[in-house]
Amino acid sequence: MDLIDAALAAAIFLLSAALLRHILTGYRRRTSSPPGPFPLPIIGNLHLLGPRLHHSFHDLTKKYGPLVQLRLGSASCVVAATPELAKEFLKTNELVFSARKHSTAIDIVTYESSFAFAPYGPYWKFVKKLCTYELLGARNLNHFLPIRKLEVKTFLEILMQKGKMGESFNVTEELMKLTSNVISHMMLSIRYSGTDGEAEAARTVIREVTQIFGEFDVANIIWFCKNFDFQGIRKRSEDIRRRYDALLEKIITDREKLRRSHGGGGEAKDFLDVFLDVMESGKAEVKFTREHLKALILDFFTAGTDTTAIISEWTIAELINNPTVLKKAQTEIDTVVGVDRLLQESDAPNLPYLNAIIKETFRLHPPIPMLSRKSTSDCVIGGYTIPADTLLFVNIWSMGRNPNIWENPTEFQPERFLEKENAAIDIKGQDFELLPFGTGRRGCPGMLLAIQEVTSVIGTMIQCFDWKLPAGDGSDRVDMTERPGLTAPRAEDLVCCVVPRVDALDVSSL
Repeated sequence: MDLIDAALAAAIFLLSAALLRHILTGYRRRTSSPPGPFPLPIIGNLHLLGPRLHHSFHDLTKKYGPLVQLRLGSASCVVAATPELAKEFLKTNELVFSARKHSTAIDIVTYESSFAFAPYGPYWKFVKKLCTYELLGARNLNHFLPIRKLEVKTFLEILMQKGKMGESFNVTEELMKLTSNVISHMMLSIRYSGTDGEAEAARTVIREVTQIFGEFDVANIIWFCKNFDFQGIRKRSEDIRRRYDALLEKIITDREKLRRSHGGGGEAKDFLDVFLDVMESGKAEVKFTREHLKALILDFFTAGTDTTAIISEWTIAELINNPTVLKKAQTEIDTVVGVDRLLQESDAPNLPYLNAIIKETFRLHPPIPMLSRKSTSDCVIGGYTIPADTLLFVNIWSMGRNPNIWENPTEFQPERFLEKENAAIDIKGQDFELLPFGTGRRGCPGMLLAIQEVTSVIGTMIQCFDWKLPAGDGSDRVDMTERPGLTAPRAEDLVCCVVPRVDALDVSSL
């Protein structure tokens, strides 16, 4: 009996020691991890997230601090919401967080060949170099300057006609037509009229892509759901890919026939010619297939169409709600540019208040509200251990509303960027205060094009028109609610009226 009692006591001791070790190990593991809400079984913290993720993450960082750890189904993630943390993640540990999380929608729609979501490796480096030095470098952008001027001129003429007729119009649609025409003209030498069904189909596809890429798919984050399509995301993605592929296949095939009729490639006239030269030469540093070509064109369309239109629309919405800011910007443009010509991209350095308006809009309404990455190895951030395969969300939308960084953070005050302490802040991400184009290796390669285009579009819209809501709208302020998705456009299309400030002949002389 004594032997049995001794064995039982020993077993209890061993079990107690093992349990105590487990508790202490778990405690040490928890204390070395960032704070965050307690995860539920299976779903983790998914129940805390709403359709606008950057809003949900913002609420969590206000409660738990600027660095929060979450469990999203089977996936571990951290959310960062200060410039200091952004710098530590994206600069100090840039290589660790050089990867991006894929999803079912991304893989299907982009043929598993997207440059934007490609791992940091030979293919990504090759395309980055191609974009930086050949497609989106200063020399090539200057080559396409006449195209951008033509599209802005056409856009202003449409608005001028609406203004003379006293008609209200959909600003959201007109801006999307403008930006899609700019990028399609540069990429494919194609420009669409406002009634072209193919153009409308292309714009619809791009908007659907940015929306579906921003949705959380339970099949990607809860392991036992990976073979189910509860939300219909796989089905919708396949439909988007089918429609996009049909549109693009016709364009590529027609161009290939034209090139053959001319006895070869000849001198490249647009991005498509450059891509076809790379594909047909067989001399690329990496494998470059037709799927890579289609995925790259989709990357350019989604990055160059929706985001530029979104920031321009948000700016006009803010100016309608803040008419004194609009008047001050018009006075600056009238003084610097004059009344005899239209604002040009080259005028930007001489228009500090216009630049401040653009910065302030990017602060409050970054078109892509969060930067997402995935860690490739363990690292230590802010004294906390971040394991490999952790998803990172840098909430730049939240950073723009941080009262510890900005005075009156929810108010639209461009003057803040004219003050000495903020004057040097730019939108290139170098100081990590504003990150609308990301930063570092994975920063947007089209940043220079975007800045030039946004300055020209917003500047001429301010110069040429007074903006107001339609009479009988029932409100003198624009609703600033956002729509969920990868990008953050306004929830409802912006419908406005304009009063021309310049003569139509000035517009036509651009």
